[in-house]
Amino acid sequence: MAVRVLVADDSSTMRKIILRSLQAVGVPSAVEAADGEEAVKIFKPGEFDLVLTDWNMPGKSGLEVIQEIRKIDKDVKIMMVTTEAEKSRVMEAIQAGVSDYLVKPFTADTLREKLEKHGC
Repeated sequence: MAVRVLVADDSSTMRKIILRSLQAVGVPSAVEAADGEEAVKIFKPGEFDLVLTDWNMPGKSGLEVIQEIRKIDKDVKIMMVTTEAEKSRVMEAIQAGVSDYLVKPFTADTLREKLEKHGC
């Protein structure tokens, strides 16, 4: 069964990079959201196995995306894709319910390791 992924990033270039990386590790397609608000609108419990969200986005931040998705789905894997690796920010995301972190820039191999770690 294919892994169903929602990718939220306000940078179309970054979304393309993430989609190419997902394809490289065997995830043929993903649903794209251009910002946090769109991601929350698109997300439905049971429709996605994984949410990859940027931290810094207009409208709703990645942190707000995590908080809102966690209100409706406690189990979906959520990975923060960000340049923000400060300990305080990481702790904030963990408290919000993030499953893991993917620090930009990343390689397809790093993405594969994270997906395997979470059974995706």
